[in-house]
Amino acid sequence: MIDKSSASLKEALSQIKDGSTVMIGGFGTAGQPAELIDGLIELGIKDLVIVNNNAGNGDYGLAKLLKAGAVRKIICSFPRQSDSWVFDELYRAGKIELELVPQGNLACRIQAAGMGLGPIYTPTGFGTLLAEGKPT
Repeated sequence: MIDKSSASLKEALSQIKDGSTVMIGGFGTAGQPAELIDGLIELGIKDLVIVNNNAGNGDYGLAKLLKAGAVRKIICSFPRQSDSWVFDELYRAGKIELELVPQGNLACRIQAAGMGLGPIYTPTGFGTLLAEGKPT
């Protein structure tokens, strides 16, 4: 098995460039990698596409990354909640893109990407507004 561990945060982040797609784990604020988020902000990386369950809470964690202007697009299944004001303001101002994906489809897409597979097709979204503009 290939050793993908890094000796430092700087080394781990060295492969992430402007425009990269980054999967950030956690559910809400639980389990979010705060050091990763702070490191991305420190490096000034921009135009990120973030894959996460939601679009951030309050002004910490993922919301802190959004507030820093580092994210161009977010792919998630649960973008809004009572304290998602950072995302709400950016989205209403047209400053961030949203790709809304049902939770099960999101999990399947993450798994497929981790396995190096291409797109996956499920009957869940076929023929719905979620499928508009996407290959079928």
